[in-house]
Amino acid sequence: MMDLVVNTYTRIADLGGPVVVLLCALSVVVLAVVLYKLWQFASAGVGRHRELGAAVAAWDQGDCTAARAHLGRSRSYLAPVVDMAMTGQTDGARLEAEAETRFARLERGFRLLDSVAQLAPLLGLFGTVLGMISAFQALQEAGSQVDPSILAGGIWVALLTTAVGLAVAMPTSVVLSWFEARMDKERVLAGQALRAVLSPSGQRVAADVPTGAVHA
Repeated sequence: MMDLVVNTYTRIADLGGPVVVLLCALSVVVLAVVLYKLWQFASAGVGRHRELGAAVAAWDQGDCTAARAHLGRSRSYLAPVVDMAMTGQTDGARLEAEAETRFARLERGFRLLDSVAQLAPLLGLFGTVLGMISAFQALQEAGSQVDPSILAGGIWVALLTTAVGLAVAMPTSVVLSWFEARMDKERVLAGQALRAVLSPSGQRVAADVPTGAVHA
């Protein structure tokens, strides 16, 4: 299987020239970054906040003991931030900064994926232009004895670079959009969790009950 992949890449590189070689190298880099990000997301517990959500819900209802128990079992990367809020850190800006630090760590590599998604089609177009120039030069050198296969062969080889560029850019763009959507959900969840811990509904209800109503 590996030999087949290597042979395919070699053949495409021989046909497309240095631009295709560069695009193939970028595809390998993109694959490595995507695999690393998937591992990083899985290790950090991105999208897996059941225990964290249970801790926040318990805290919101005023059950601090249950909240601490759920938080202790949580493997979420946001658990330390929520723990800071539960242990007396009331500065919302500080807590948001702590959460953003963790988000920034998870978003490393997004800029590279975005750059590849934008540059790969341009590199493919650049290779096509170079290939068309070579094809027309060959056509000119043939003079009056023009063989249509010379032009046709040069054109399809030139267009190969555009196809490779799009083949690299489209999956990269889709994967990047998926990663960014996941991080948007994480930011919303973190904001809701911190607001619930800093202003639990249990405390608000207790504050709204008149003093005399307790003895009624």
